[in-house]
Amino acid sequence: MNIALLGCGGVGKAFIRLLQEKERQLMAQGLCISLKYVLSSKGGVYNPQGIDKADFLEFAASERNIFKYSIGGNPNLSFEDIISNKDVDMLVELTPTNKDTGEPGLSHITQALKNGINVVTGNKGPIMLAYKKLKDLAKENSVQLGIGCTTGGALPTINAGLMDLAGSEILSIEGVLNGTTNFIIQQMEEKAIDYQEALKTAQDLGIAETDPSYDIEGWDTAIKMLILVNVLMGEEKTLKDINVSGITGITRKDIINAKTKGRKLKLIGRTVKDGEKLDMYVTLEEIDPSHPLYGVDGKNKGVTYISDTLGDLTIIGGASGTKAAAASILRDIVNIDKGYKFV
Repeated sequence: MNIALLGCGGVGKAFIRLLQEKERQLMAQGLCISLKYVLSSKGGVYNPQGIDKADFLEFAASERNIFKYSIGGNPNLSFEDIISNKDVDMLVELTPTNKDTGEPGLSHITQALKNGINVVTGNKGPIMLAYKKLKDLAKENSVQLGIGCTTGGALPTINAGLMDLAGSEILSIEGVLNGTTNFIIQQMEEKAIDYQEALKTAQDLGIAETDPSYDIEGWDTAIKMLILVNVLMGEEKTLKDINVSGITGITRKDIINAKTKGRKLKLIGRTVKDGEKLDMYVTLEEIDPSHPLYGVDGKNKGVTYISDTLGDLTIIGGASGTKAAAASILRDIVNIDKGYKFV
């Protein structure tokens, strides 16, 4: 399998490292992966014989401009070169998420599918904004679109909904889908500290970004919920259809009040089907020990599906971090190679 990687940030580098670590295991399963392209926002690297992953990672550890790599580095290398060269059968799209336009990922994925190239992505923007269009393109061109990384990384939210609930109607989706906010809340619970101190701890540990608004204001949860709804419930909803609030107003008093009642606070994304209507929201809620997501603590995530014929399904856990996200990308690649159909 010949792969082009777009995006050489933390997850992109973790993906290359994982390909290196898993090479023997994958080959034993009959899957030989050649990484031919690595592109960033400024040029990239192309080697028709396959990029030496160990050597490239050593170089990239100290040099941000990957086009300076001595073997195949090129400041003018672009996505159009991948399309015109016609020498890959898998695009891994890991450029940054843009929740307003989906670009540049949306254009990358669209062109790859039109040209008969399978796509696996962790980029939420294109999937949130144009999943049906991209799914139809993949079908038309007899290729696959793997999106498992977009809704919880290592947590198999998409795969479980598509495969394990196949043939049933999903009536509701409920999830703790953001590990950063979950970690902050747990810090407040366990250490009796206020919100700002817990947030700073998360930032110091690299769990929260310097600008954490995407997580703490509920947008990350909303986007993941929207993708799950559109993919698994066949909808075409937008962010305007979800009432979104985050955890910025949480206080120590809120934590104490919940504890005295034997409850926990969680940032919950929820969609409930009521006839032809969907109620969708993200909000901070108190839940008690009977709730299936009560034990989802720290950086962990979880999702509960309620279906008409297969009952309730709850999935909890999955590793967090860049390696886990990279592993979810590799999981989709392996499953596509095995012949699993996501579209």
